[in-house]
Amino acid sequence: MHPDKVSSTQDPVIAAKFPPTLWSVVLKAGGERSAQSQEALAKLCDAYWYPLYAFVRRQGKSLHDAEDLTQGFFLHLFEKNGLDKVRPEKGRFRSFLLASLKHFLADEWEKSTAQKRGGGVSVVSFEVANAEERYRSEPVEQSDPEKLYERRWAITLLDRVLVRLEGEFAAAGRKDRFDQLHIFLSGDRENVTYGEAASRLGLTEGAVKIAVLRLRQRYRELLLTEVANTVASEKEVKEEMRHLFAVLGA
Repeated sequence: MHPDKVSSTQDPVIAAKFPPTLWSVVLKAGGERSAQSQEALAKLCDAYWYPLYAFVRRQGKSLHDAEDLTQGFFLHLFEKNGLDKVRPEKGRFRSFLLASLKHFLADEWEKSTAQKRGGGVSVVSFEVANAEERYRSEPVEQSDPEKLYERRWAITLLDRVLVRLEGEFAAAGRKDRFDQLHIFLSGDRENVTYGEAASRLGLTEGAVKIAVLRLRQRYRELLLTEVANTVASEKEVKEEMRHLFAVLGA
């Protein structure tokens, strides 16, 4: 789904008044710590830790060093002075996180100590085995760490939207419908037609087309909400969507 097709007049997320979102809550707090801003940051980091891990691995770090450095970075972000430079003008969470990680890695390289980075403390929960399995499936030709980070960020965001959408269908007792219709959200339909989907679901083809239309509308709403959680202003929602889809199309 191309971001240019999203109409600001129809999208509640970017309506007249930009609602409080996770990243805007962190930015509003600035360098000050509060339970609300810390919780918002924790949710964002829990969601988007893998692009950082992949970036560190693509820098040539070993599996264990990447784990230590990634956790050490989060420890720095949460418990030390990592938020001191958070200001509204810093913009997108994606950009802030990568710039902060680069700065952290440069400092760690200069120290060159044998001390375990992060002191063995896990701030963000992630399974290293799962992370490494995902990393090993990354395209070898995509050697640039920043390009890998950007692409992984976009894919992670879209995956989160799909998981949320699937959860809504499951909660409503319509998991089977989601399983049959979610393929229509992308251009790769594996040659599945509306008629075939209708036959599997016991619906008419017309009913399936309406269901797909509603599925796409809800997907768009969730996508806008997810993107909004990583930017600071209403204006940046569409800009960020254009960037993400450009990254995926590269």
